[in-house]
Amino acid sequence: MRKKGQAAMEFLMTYGWAILVVLIAIGALAYFGVLSPERFLPSSCTLVPGLGCGEFKVTSSVVTMGLTNGFGTDLTVNGLTLTPAGGSAVTAAGTNCLATNTISDGATSTCTFSGMTNVGRFKGTISFNYTKSGETLSHVATGTLVSKVE
Repeated sequence: MRKKGQAAMEFLMTYGWAILVVLIAIGALAYFGVLSPERFLPSSCTLVPGLGCGEFKVTSSVVTMGLTNGFGTDLTVNGLTLTPAGGSAVTAAGTNCLATNTISDGATSTCTFSGMTNVGRFKGTISFNYTKSGETLSHVATGTLVSKVE
């Protein structure tokens, strides 16, 4: 009986130390950011169906994105803003992205948002206020932009 107890204790001690070393290694990797989940998340830009933002680039102070009209009709821009997580809204500038400009059906307009400080990973909310051609009511499309800062 004594030998079984001693064998069990030696087994637990041997593998206990091995498990402890593995846990310390995992802790060190997590502490230094190697296992940070944000590093593995893909970049994406999503809006409502009919509006695309497939092309985008985020730098330390500027966000640029191509906004594609796929609604089948021209759109009049009433407002386009990007709100970084924990920041304040920034209004778009650029060809056809300013209020009262038109984005033709099937066209892509390059919109620029500047005056932000982006570090590491960027996450923001896009708010696009528009009116369809021939309509009087305005619509608001919201989406998200997640990207690594280049």
